[in-house]
Amino acid sequence: MSKITVSAIEAKQLIDGYLARFIHTGNMTFSFVDVEAGKVLPEHSHANEQVSIMLEGEFELTLDGKPIRFSAGEVVVIPSGVKHSGLAITGCRILDVFYPAREDYRKLGGVDSN
Repeated sequence: MSKITVSAIEAKQLIDGYLARFIHTGNMTFSFVDVEAGKVLPEHSHANEQVSIMLEGEFELTLDGKPIRFSAGEVVVIPSGVKHSGLAITGCRILDVFYPAREDYRKLGGVDSN
């Protein structure tokens, strides 16, 4: 598969106010997330490394107890197993990249490039 149109992928609700479109490869998951302003991301952790790239908006991520505000053009790296939570300061568009692939997200659908 050489070209994927993200807007054509069916969006899945991860939690209230968080809609995601997924692209899965053999080793990674790309999650394009639209977040409503004011919506909370509850604290959690996972075995996957995560790179969050802010495409639009402003988000406050609490990473291992430390708040980090990031906005368009900025990137936050979340190591495997580190607890994190957040709050959308504005409406946001975020690209989250996970390694290895998130099998729980693969079960939700999206595009599998394998």
